[in-house]
Amino acid sequence: MDYQFILVSKDPAGFAVVQLNRPEVLNAINIKLMEELVAALEALDSDQDIRCIVITGNEKAFAAGADIKEMSDASAVEMLQRDQFARWDRIRKVKKPIVAAVSGFALGGGCELMMTCDIVIASETARIGQPEINIGVMPGAGGTQRLTRAVGKVKAMEMVLTGTMITAQEALQWGLVNKVMPVEFYLEEAKALAKNIAQKPPLAVRLAKESVLKAFDTTIEGGLEFERKNFYLLFASEDQKEGMKAFTEKRNAQWKGK
Repeated sequence: MDYQFILVSKDPAGFAVVQLNRPEVLNAINIKLMEELVAALEALDSDQDIRCIVITGNEKAFAAGADIKEMSDASAVEMLQRDQFARWDRIRKVKKPIVAAVSGFALGGGCELMMTCDIVIASETARIGQPEINIGVMPGAGGTQRLTRAVGKVKAMEMVLTGTMITAQEALQWGLVNKVMPVEFYLEEAKALAKNIAQKPPLAVRLAKESVLKAFDTTIEGGLEFERKNFYLLFASEDQKEGMKAFTEKRNAQWKGK
């Protein structure tokens, strides 16, 4: 498929890289970009050769926010009918792990996109924030919810109500990113992580991701029950038999995703 605002590449090691590609506007997220991004992610999710996905931008910006021109004159009814955030819900339903490789600005929608990913590798130059308050609105693609779950109420409240950006090191300290790397290495680190995940048994990875996400949607009792059922379910897979047999035979397992 030909895309206008994203670039997609596949690595023989079993992962894919999706790059936001609107550099002239610091990868500002417009409706068309989101349509392409969701379409690409869903296609990769169905691709048996791909087991992990990296989303990135460029060194200057992961994504500097939403394209304000698209919504500045819209009415409340127009925004309701446009329902542009429905596409974001589809990203959360992607079954394969998604790694964000973030450099430069990750603001507004860029921060929200970063937080829909499962793991985040940031460059030292990353600047992360939810500055919507400065233009008379508030986060609308999950910023108030995911940020609060990631960093806690008081820090989320500060970022959302002041629009203040935080540094990569602050994001690391607050638990918003996994690792901070020099700018020349952040993407390679994300790719190395994706390659590592791609080498794991696909069914176990899928159910493990589902189980971690479930922790945000339910009680501890409900989450434990969900985890336990997924654990038991994996004993119906060929990969479980192969993995345990390979362990006892002291050899590398050969995963089939079955």
